Amino acid sequence: MIDFGSLKTTADESRLIARIAARTQNIAKMVETCVPPRSFTDLAMDLEAAHHVCPLRLADLLAADDGDFGHDVGGIVQHLDRDTGELTDCFCPRFAVRT
Repeated sequence: MIDFGSLKTTADESRLIARIAARTQNIAKMVETCVPPRSFTDLAMDLEAAHHVCPLRLADLLAADDGDFGHDVGGIVQHLDRDTGELTDCFCPRFAVRT
């Protein structure tokens, strides 16, 4: 199980994650096939877990066009293993930090 208590998320990262989760829910209301239905809390937790295993450029993701935004958030929702926190099936978000 993911230990969210051990994740070190800054206040700025938490605010961006919350805005990304809210945007996702707004898009999902308009286009039901965008991402599987998830609660705000579930979306935020998925994004936080993914960000810690595969650091995301959160501000760039929030500002992305709907296609790239949907790809990354939908991919995270679909490919996140909620037991390990890992992204499965070699999924790599477009807004992952490049090393």
